Amino acid sequence: MVAPPEFPLPLDTEPMEARTTEALPQTGGPWQYEPKWDGFRCLAFKSGQKVRLLAKSGKDLGRYFPEMVAHLKEVKLDEFVLDGELVVIIDGKPEFDALQMRLHPAESRIRKLSLATPAKFTVFDILADETGAVLLDRPLRQRRKALERIARPMQSDSWLGISPATSDAHEAQTWLDASGNGATDGVVAKLLDAPYTPGERTMLKVKRIRTADCVVGGFRYRAGTRLVGSLLLGLYDAAGMLNHVGFTSMIAASEAPALTRKLEALEGEGFTGRSPGGPSRWSTEKSSQWQPLRPELVAEVKFDHVTNDRFRHGTRFVRWRPDKAPRQCTFEQIR
Repeated sequence: MVAPPEFPLPLDTEPMEARTTEALPQTGGPWQYEPKWDGFRCLAFKSGQKVRLLAKSGKDLGRYFPEMVAHLKEVKLDEFVLDGELVVIIDGKPEFDALQMRLHPAESRIRKLSLATPAKFTVFDILADETGAVLLDRPLRQRRKALERIARPMQSDSWLGISPATSDAHEAQTWLDASGNGATDGVVAKLLDAPYTPGERTMLKVKRIRTADCVVGGFRYRAGTRLVGSLLLGLYDAAGMLNHVGFTSMIAASEAPALTRKLEALEGEGFTGRSPGGPSRWSTEKSSQWQPLRPELVAEVKFDHVTNDRFRHGTRFVRWRPDKAPRQCTFEQIR
């Protein structure tokens, strides 16, 4: 890879990735622990008045966050490459749905949202400093010092913040225990003496895993088949309405035929509150068709994050709960 003359690193440089582990590492270090932010991962490239914001996929995020491009252009440093997370803060807390709404095809809508819900850049690593020196081979402890030197003057403005970091595993555990219902999505552990390895899973990420008993309010067929592909999950609100909160698709192939027959025999009313098919992180044009069911089956599932009373990611099926009455499956479990 050869960097274009205007930037210290190639624009196809990939961010360093993390692999999932079940608990915070406390041996094999020294480790640095950081909150895992619930936003859009972003590499910010700057050289003079040229700025590029690139997602993990290589997608150009600058089009969707023009206010961030403007902020970075105003920074009185010639060049750098920063690694961080874009978030949108509303009433003092990050809102992922508002962040996702920024990915709009209409430029006029993007401009309006950039004023109504401006983004914040939470930075946690640096790939090139203000002189254009590439820092990939430097250990994290050195990169962190360079990051704080460059980013701290920008922190006085609300558009940028430096992610907290600690070497104390007990403090990191308190972050993990508090994650999953707001700003953070878990904890990331990085080796203090390790270099930055683009595209490699050399960090560790830990999420807080919880369980909930949910009503199966519907299902979708697996693409191109008449076998169940995913179960649509619901919880009852205080008014007694069954609201769609997410899905689970961890269904063994050997169990699919019998489960499909069981579900088809329960076709009925389905969700009485919020239903699938409305705006959500997981809905797509192809997945809009679903089969409503009478609310009789209860499934226990594992989940890691809740946003606006919905599971942010797909859940993992644990077991059926024939001992649990559907009406006992309420939002109190996930709040």
